[in-house]
Amino acid sequence: MEKTKGTLEAEISKALTHWEKTYLGRGSISVKSDILRDMIIVSLRGILTPAEYSLCKDKEGLLSVKENRNSLVESGADELKKIIFEITGHEVTSFYTDISTNTGERIMVFKLAEDLQSKFD
Repeated sequence: MEKTKGTLEAEISKALTHWEKTYLGRGSISVKSDILRDMIIVSLRGILTPAEYSLCKDKEGLLSVKENRNSLVESGADELKKIIFEITGHEVTSFYTDISTNTGERIMVFKLAEDLQSKFD
């Protein structure tokens, strides 16, 4: 039986939550994944600790938190790409991520080698 788009998106969210907990030591409060053309866009909310929010009150601390958090995620990029490939069967050609120190939200974008959304249309 073919998986639906929603099922695939839910699997991606669950897998990334598990990755966060095992690789980073803690997970986000909520994760939402969306398949759009040849991209998978993932929004992770509630990822900063209270101490990190406190550090973000000045520019130096804010930049430090962003740099450290992005470095941690980037160091696991190969594993993240593998997770996406295992779930979707599509190769990830590039990976982008950034964090908002204002909202505590991280956005991840996985660019795929081909259009995944068209498989569901």
